[in-house]
Amino acid sequence: MSISSLLSAHSSASLSDLSEPSIVTRLRSAGCVFAEDEARLLLSAAATPSALADMVERRITGLPLEHVVGWAEFCGLRIEVDAGVFVPRPRTEFLVAQATALAARPRPVVVDLCCGSGALGAALAAALGGIELHAADIDPAAVRCARRNVTSAAGRVYEGDLYAPLPRSLRGRVDILLANAPYVPSEHIGLLPPEARDHEPRVALDGGADGLDVQRRVASAAAQWLAPGGHLLMETSERQAPHTAEAFTRGGLTVRLATCDDLGATVIIGTRPH
Repeated sequence: MSISSLLSAHSSASLSDLSEPSIVTRLRSAGCVFAEDEARLLLSAAATPSALADMVERRITGLPLEHVVGWAEFCGLRIEVDAGVFVPRPRTEFLVAQATALAARPRPVVVDLCCGSGALGAALAAALGGIELHAADIDPAAVRCARRNVTSAAGRVYEGDLYAPLPRSLRGRVDILLANAPYVPSEHIGLLPPEARDHEPRVALDGGADGLDVQRRVASAAAQWLAPGGHLLMETSERQAPHTAEAFTRGGLTVRLATCDDLGATVIIGTRPH
């Protein structure tokens, strides 16, 4: 049998049994822990049997589920996530909740640095019902994705390194500064799950030798952009939290720690003194 005949036979076999139990079996065999939930999601997302077969194949080869279906659920929203873009984590919903609680006035000025898909800014806009939203990322693919998510929240997205692309008019005006900066130490990238290390951009994961290079850069300049009483919120790990807090203090911010055991989330909150 020729190679083309073999491929055709494989394709026909894949398309012949697209029942939920069959998909669950294939997903479970590939190591998907939540195979039943994933199967239902794939079935609901696919427009045709051919599309479903393709989505199942991509998932069992290790592509993140969010990249397969094209979106991630975050804070109750459907956030578009393109292939190659960082997938927002459930634990980061805690950062958004903390930011929501800190909003002290109508239509606060919000900046989402290292925005990735724009999930944090979009979620905060939905929670507060109206903000002046600006977001930035150095990765062009992330910026293209964020523009779709953030535009729906009447926000603007800029491409560039941290604060560099932001309008100068924002200096001293930012009420809430979100920065889900990368914090994985470089030597630990290889220990991440394959879905992250093989399919998400390294720039969104790699925080340098100790994981804090980007966090320090954000913290050192934050006071120049925050309004008096404005807040910087940054996710970190429990182990790194004291060092992240030290970077905030060196940047002239007063610091407190917030944690959520259920989500495994650690957030450092820095406030510019009045």
